[in-house]
Amino acid sequence: MYPRHRLFEYGPRPYHAQRRQTLSVHKHPSGCACGIDTHAHVVPEDFPAYIGSKAPGDWPSMAAAQACHRNVMISGKVYRAVSDKCWDTAGRIADLPGMGLSLQVVSPMPELLSYWMQPADAQQLLRFLNDQIAGMVAESGGALAGLGAVPLQDLDLAIRELDYVVKVLGFPGVEVGSNINGAPIGDPRFDPFFEACEALGACVFVHAIRPAGMDRLVGPPALQQVLAYPGDVGLAAASVITSNLLVRRPKLRIAFSHGGGTLGLLLPRLQQGWGVFPALKEQVEEAPLEQARKLFYDTLVFDTNALRYLAGTFGPTQLLVGTDYPFNFHDRTPVQRIGAAGFDADTTAMLVHRNAERFLARQKEST
Repeated sequence: MYPRHRLFEYGPRPYHAQRRQTLSVHKHPSGCACGIDTHAHVVPEDFPAYIGSKAPGDWPSMAAAQACHRNVMISGKVYRAVSDKCWDTAGRIADLPGMGLSLQVVSPMPELLSYWMQPADAQQLLRFLNDQIAGMVAESGGALAGLGAVPLQDLDLAIRELDYVVKVLGFPGVEVGSNINGAPIGDPRFDPFFEACEALGACVFVHAIRPAGMDRLVGPPALQQVLAYPGDVGLAAASVITSNLLVRRPKLRIAFSHGGGTLGLLLPRLQQGWGVFPALKEQVEEAPLEQARKLFYDTLVFDTNALRYLAGTFGPTQLLVGTDYPFNFHDRTPVQRIGAAGFDADTTAMLVHRNAERFLARQKEST
């Protein structure tokens, strides 16, 4: 259906070809930094020219900004000013020990997932991004791992790109949005994709994107990230439970950003409703609480009390470090925050790195 040259124009190549050498990772002077950050983002220094007769109006581009920053332009407007830490592998790696991290798992800035584009156009852009991430991983000396992106508005293309990022690029999995053009990821229409993820052993990281409820916010645009993102992630996680995704796909490893958003407070209501409403009991094949404790959630909640609540609600085996690095609204002390929450040593180790090793299927690589 789509011309082959559009789908596979971008092959694997090093990021910043002039810096092909492997970068070294420096240990923090105070000791080992062993945390694994599962939630961090990449924006390329430049976007590729569109391959075709006419670029879509929302094809992204870069424009100059203040020193060490560039503006991501979408539909002719500044979407976000981003720093060079988004694409500079060496600068990113230099920050990891101070955050208590030995590994950072990077994925595209969510707005670049491009579900609203024509499928072939999105495929072209996402292939470029996946190859850029692969280049950063290759030059990182083991300090970075990648999560790819796929055009979920077309399941056949999404499964083909999933196959590419796992089998060719060697990524442990993919990042997906909390909704695909308004359809929550628990919608049964996406089941063939999750079936493919389970078959490949690919993990899935769910990030908020174009959230519902923006018309109910009173204040500046930043409230989208602050308030609307957690709401959309919570609804996405709830959709996975009420659609019985993990009942059908028990080996699927799926994680949710921002601590699962609002799910932690919605879950007791969902569990209670499951016992009250016959229609809900008939629809949801396994208790919501049991299903919720099979999902993973990052620790990006900025509060030790919230961390303790999430550990008690979802289980300490299901939480992963998340930072949202390198954007301004990121957790700069993720491992320190976990340490301050008062967990015992074994639970702390689970949250800092062991759960992420399981989520990423890296147990054999851990020391």
